[in-house]
Amino acid sequence: MKATVAQVRSFNRPIRLLLINQLTINIGFYMLMPYLALYLSSGLGMAVWLVGLILGIRNLSQQGMFLLGGSLADRIGYKPMIMAGLALRSVGFALFGLAESVPWLIVASVLTGLAGALFNPAARAYLAQEAGERKVEAFAVFNVFYQTGILVGPLVGLVLGGVAFRLLCLVAAALFTVLAVVQVRALPGRAGGRSGAPTGLLHDWRQVIGNRAFLLFSLAMIGSYVLNFQVYLGLPIEVRRVTGGELGVTLLFMLSGGLAIVGQVRITAWAKRRWTPGQAMVRGLWLMAASFLPLALTASMVPSPDAVSWWAHALALAPVLVTSGLLSIATMIVYPFEMATVAALGGERMMGTYYGFYNTLSGIGIAAGNLLTGAVLDAGRAVGVPGLAWWGLLATGAVCATAVFALDRSKRLTPGRKSQTLPT
Repeated sequence: MKATVAQVRSFNRPIRLLLINQLTINIGFYMLMPYLALYLSSGLGMAVWLVGLILGIRNLSQQGMFLLGGSLADRIGYKPMIMAGLALRSVGFALFGLAESVPWLIVASVLTGLAGALFNPAARAYLAQEAGERKVEAFAVFNVFYQTGILVGPLVGLVLGGVAFRLLCLVAAALFTVLAVVQVRALPGRAGGRSGAPTGLLHDWRQVIGNRAFLLFSLAMIGSYVLNFQVYLGLPIEVRRVTGGELGVTLLFMLSGGLAIVGQVRITAWAKRRWTPGQAMVRGLWLMAASFLPLALTASMVPSPDAVSWWAHALALAPVLVTSGLLSIATMIVYPFEMATVAALGGERMMGTYYGFYNTLSGIGIAAGNLLTGAVLDAGRAVGVPGLAWWGLLATGAVCATAVFALDRSKRLTPGRKSQTLPT
């Protein structure tokens, strides 16, 4: 932790504020969202399909608006978009606690998703602009604060939710309101690179799509997000299958968040000393693929339903925890270099737009990947090959690593290509 604290102190005040900003955002978000489905189904008595619709609308409104949010940040400025996102998130969370009718809950869902689409690209673009040549180190500590919020948020939510879900929603809304007020006073304004541009948003979007190196890199990285999301989909399902309980799911998130908090800064520094950004990403992606090997090899080994001893369940849980740990380490290697590469390929003038487009593609990939992973999990069990999905995810990671390796070897990931220039 000393290395992390020293790294944070080495950055200027705006970056430190952005780190606290992201920590608080994640605490507020994850203290509420993990318990929302249960509240809607049990507390309000909604049908499961209706709960899925409300949650799906939130995700769609966020993923679908990332590009617009990033583009507006480049034109209006990063701070106004961060402030707008915080305000909308506050209103959306308050509505979740106060509303009981479906139309108002849908409004809350839309506002909550739109909020993320506004402040996420803006915050990353602001961080990249402010960090200058230290983008890799900045995104490393950013991930530490990000993961800390994911770890702390559900614990706070568990305590408040035990009193009343409405209280949980209102506290989360108040947290975003306080954060917005603090940001108004403390966060310096930063103009986006397209401020006052004579051309419209469509021109910017065509420019992004025309940046072949960036587009190929974005497509190559989609599979990595499918693999990362298995912490929320495939791995919890596997925990319940082999243990029949929920304790292992909690251990997954504690392991993932704890490793990032303790090891992110040191791992990033270690990788930067030894590898180029392209090499770091390729090696991290190969490790991401290999992390599913323990599950693929042990998928058919399930403890007897009569086994009640703790060691039998621990043995069954071990491959899942090993996969989760390796996946976390791989993500720690890839993420800072990945975010820096997006900024390098996009150039300084449209970073919000590039981060927004990148997030949109990743979101589409996650949605499609989740459907396919779920289908393969069911199909594998039906045909007697329970490891089929894990072998498929391993192959997906290998394809991603090979694609990024090809791009790096062809020098397409080198900044300053002609396609990155943007006429005014």
